[in-house]
Amino acid sequence: MIIKQLSIFVENKEGRLSEITQTLADNGIDIRALSIADTTDYGILRLIVNDPDKALKALKGEGMTVSLTDVIAIAVPDTPGGLNKAVKVLSSDNISIEYMYAFLNPRKDTAFVILRVENNERAIKALTAGGIRLMKNEEIYSL
Repeated sequence: MIIKQLSIFVENKEGRLSEITQTLADNGIDIRALSIADTTDYGILRLIVNDPDKALKALKGEGMTVSLTDVIAIAVPDTPGGLNKAVKVLSSDNISIEYMYAFLNPRKDTAFVILRVENNERAIKALTAGGIRLMKNEEIYSL
């Protein structure tokens, strides 16, 4: 139920993102989803990839500051309000969402949402009880 997300420190300088994506490409790593949060001086690139351990090793080998973060992936209907049910489930159990990002499933009428929450175990229990489909890591990594 837990998905491994890469969190990469990215200095705001020309070519830095290209270095990261080139390293991933050179190592046969396929990006499944991404999000960038930035400030004036740096950003945090969050990636879901097909092989997080291999990506971690490759990026660290190039001297990059990178870590693995446990996140949850859920499937929601790709319709207006599709995300609302999951958010309500977490809210009603007083589980805070630290951040999230989503991407569409190209094969179905669903969207996948990556969630970073304050307590993964509580969130997994609440989402399961609320009828929200949790994605297995193999499902996400093999998209």
